[in-house]
Amino acid sequence: MTDTVTPGRELPHPEREEIRLEGLLHALADPMRLRIVSELAAESAELSCSRFDLPVTKSTTTHHFRVLRESGVIRQVYRGTAKMNALRRDDLDGLFPGLLDSILAAADRQARRLGERV
Repeated sequence: MTDTVTPGRELPHPEREEIRLEGLLHALADPMRLRIVSELAAESAELSCSRFDLPVTKSTTTHHFRVLRESGVIRQVYRGTAKMNALRRDDLDGLFPGLLDSILAAADRQARRLGERV
């Protein structure tokens, strides 16, 4: 796998100042999207879409990643044929200090309480 972004296959992302709180909250309100974000938060590296084992169809998985990207929660880039995903933690923490950590901690507490996987 190459370390460079594949030319001509750039995906649209909101600029930092375009990220809205309501978009962020909407994106994180879905359990599958929250699961994706939790997995990304637990890793320090980019993860490919295929790394996520979600109990939904491929088209639904694609939809969830698109919602996360368009809301500014994640950044997606093509590296070769793989679509890589990274949490936009610096942007989110800069705009909404502590919010992402609070949401992830609350989701983890809820999952443990209910015996679910986040």
